[in-house]
Amino acid sequence: MSKRVVVCTSCNKPIAPGESAVNFPCPSCGRVKIWRCEMCRELAKPYVCPSCGFEGP
Repeated sequence: MSKRVVVCTSCNKPIAPGESAVNFPCPSCGRVKIWRCEMCRELAKPYVCPSCGFEGP
């Protein structure tokens, strides 16, 4: 059984197990889970929902 690699929605880098990352449903549509790595959160890099195009900080 292979595990799915989770990537940051902002920078597209893989998120390692145990890394201080967060995930939450898209604030606009709620259909997609947004993943944010620690670095992108600290730098407030923007992300775009792949489903509805919502842009967040």
